[in-house]
Amino acid sequence: MLAQLLRRTLYTLLVLGMALAYGLHATGVLSTLGGLVLVGLLPLAVLAVADLFTTSVSRGPEPWGAWLKSVVGEYWAGLVIFILRQPWVGTPTAVLPATGADKRIPVVLVHGYLCNQRIWDDVTPQLRAQGHDVYAVNLEPLFCSIDQYADVVEAAVQALLRHGGQSQVALVGHSMGGLAIRAWLRAYGTSRAARVVTLGTPHVGTQVPQPLAATNGDQMKWGSRWLADLASAETAATHALFDIALSLQDNIVFPQRAQVLPTVTPTVFEGIGHLQMCLDTDVIAWLKTRLAALETKKATP
Repeated sequence: MLAQLLRRTLYTLLVLGMALAYGLHATGVLSTLGGLVLVGLLPLAVLAVADLFTTSVSRGPEPWGAWLKSVVGEYWAGLVIFILRQPWVGTPTAVLPATGADKRIPVVLVHGYLCNQRIWDDVTPQLRAQGHDVYAVNLEPLFCSIDQYADVVEAAVQALLRHGGQSQVALVGHSMGGLAIRAWLRAYGTSRAARVVTLGTPHVGTQVPQPLAATNGDQMKWGSRWLADLASAETAATHALFDIALSLQDNIVFPQRAQVLPTVTPTVFEGIGHLQMCLDTDVIAWLKTRLAALETKKATP
């Protein structure tokens, strides 16, 4: 669904670019070459404006150098994710077997708001090479209560456990995906969750304005009733399952310093935008370390 929506958006921008280029060329403002450049740059320009707007809205008291680095990095991440990857998803969601020799705990990857499974393209092969079976879900429908996504996560958990014959999984969520995992824990319990890792998740909501009036968008607003009810249903044992990573320059979930759960000490990254967390080499290395630590715990008498 999202892939189709993104393709239509890109096609619309290209048509608008062609119309604008034709009009400017007819008035002598642009050469043919200039018109072709305009057609190609319009989608990139729209993405740049969106990234600059969100990073400006969430501009906090952090150093300017780190903020500017996050603006550039987030634009690149947006180009890769929203233009080169997510519109062209075609592979059905399924268990992707580990390619590494060591058999490790299987991992469910849960993307965030207005994203799909392809946001994990950099993460998936590295986890598989480390020995993890991986299942990257697609959260659909796009606009609904986050509670509905618990069933999507449950289907992935069952598929991984059937495939590998294991009793537990690790779950990794980016942005809203972390809340979908918490909704799954509330609906299905914690017994099959060995670890939960969240990246840039609005655990207490975001003050950045929501672009669409959707149920899941409203649920992620700062201090929403849904988030309060979710937290009230959790215990200290639930929170003990979590590792939280955040970036102080997150341009979508703001303020990031507050995005924690009781007793959970977050790992803080700097100079990284919201989408960029799924592409950044340091974040991915940290994630692999956290998952590898599960095997160490299992091996300890």
